Amino acid sequence: MAREGRTQNPEARMRLAGHLREFKRRFLISGLAFVAAAIGGFFLAAPLLQLLSSPLDELQAQGLPVELNVTNITQALDVQMRIAFFLGLVLSSPVWIWQLLAFVVPALRGIERRYVFGFIASAVPLFVAGCATGWFILPRIIRLFVGFTPQGFTAFLGASDYWDFSLKLVFAVGVAYVLPVIVVFLNLAGVISGRSILHGWRWAVLAATLFGAFVTPAGEVLSMFIIAVPMVVLYFAAAGIAILVDRRRAKRALELSGTEATA
Repeated sequence: MAREGRTQNPEARMRLAGHLREFKRRFLISGLAFVAAAIGGFFLAAPLLQLLSSPLDELQAQGLPVELNVTNITQALDVQMRIAFFLGLVLSSPVWIWQLLAFVVPALRGIERRYVFGFIASAVPLFVAGCATGWFILPRIIRLFVGFTPQGFTAFLGASDYWDFSLKLVFAVGVAYVLPVIVVFLNLAGVISGRSILHGWRWAVLAATLFGAFVTPAGEVLSMFIIAVPMVVLYFAAAGIAILVDRRRAKRALELSGTEATA
């Protein structure tokens, strides 16, 4: 029966109803993993918020009056729920990324599969490295901003605003580190050439510098360079990889044309 079914359907194509059932099953698995991780993340929300507020403890030790506060009745629960959602998304990412790949990859050709797996294998560690960089510069930025509090005043920071600021900074730097991988992916797709990427290095340096200045406060030159320099290095690495890909592609095309001419 299996051999007969394979004979009748040599490309192993699935009907629309089968695709919908497969999507529903994988979506359910991803959803259950997310809910379980979010429940666990709810209990980790308070320790994570305390960890994020550690720069404030250092400021208090230096004599600067600053406090992290809950400014309304529902804010404590709201902050913990938002942290739980974020942790659920992060902790369950191996499950839902795998389910997404398992649904999409069978429809791709061999070379497309290599591109997808290569993209993920490169993007994930770069995103983690970017988030780690954002986490490293976060205390410096908080200390600088809160340091503008006038003498005799106490800085009362809302827990929700503090969490949003910290998350956006860390996430923005993480995404910025992934951009060179997207550039390489566009090159592999034939959208942009390696030489075009390399010729745009001045704009890339300018964009990295502006981004570093945007996510860090004025006067924090060191933090700006901590963000901008790795982005520039990754951009040149992406340009080098794209040029190598173009050379291999041109060499393969030349060999193919020579083979056809001989035939």
